Amino acid sequence: MGQIVSFPSNGGTAEGYLAEPTAGSGPGVIVIQEWWGLVDHITAVADRFAAEGFVALAPDLYHGVKAGEPDEARRLLMGLAMDQAARDIAGGAAYLAGRDDVQGKIGTVGFCMGGSLALWAATLSDHVVAAVGYYPAVPWERMSPTWSNYQGKAAVIHCSEGDGTSAAPGIQQAKSAIQDAGGEVTLYDYPGTEHAFFNDEREHYHEDAARQSWERTLELFRSRLTG
Repeated sequence: MGQIVSFPSNGGTAEGYLAEPTAGSGPGVIVIQEWWGLVDHITAVADRFAAEGFVALAPDLYHGVKAGEPDEARRLLMGLAMDQAARDIAGGAAYLAGRDDVQGKIGTVGFCMGGSLALWAATLSDHVVAAVGYYPAVPWERMSPTWSNYQGKAAVIHCSEGDGTSAAPGIQQAKSAIQDAGGEVTLYDYPGTEHAFFNDEREHYHEDAARQSWERTLELFRSRLTG
């Protein structure tokens, strides 16, 4: 079990759920929420990363608010101030980088809206060197990423069939922009899946795709964040 911690966020303060590995130290991973908020599923994912040897931080981008129904979640997503989200994510990366128990580099992983934000995070912070986006759902126009900051960094995007696979325009836009910046990007398709296939608390959970995507995520982080 982890704990709620506070960290600086561009002159203010943000909170998040911190899970630490039993080994006492490891690389850092920022886990970015779906549109539901910092719910139990996201803290459980942070715990899973800690069990794999990472120091995991899940920032609370809604600052204490959670959604239980899709309409409420949609309202929260539409009301999310992207500049504040950027400050909280970059602040989380700086917080991890400054911790004595973070040995190695920092990556980000996110789901749905968080998938877009996780990929965006690598353009916001020099601390973030690897990013994983699960079925990213927020249009890039809301964030205006500085894709050139991906030089020397790596990304993985997990794509569901229900969202249009890796051929979806937003995925292809991100792929081209990251590659043009000198970064590496790998796209994975999961046939027979729908949006949110990783979330074992939702109806579209797909056990095989969730397992395979988790293994691929760990592979990227272990290759890019350690050493």
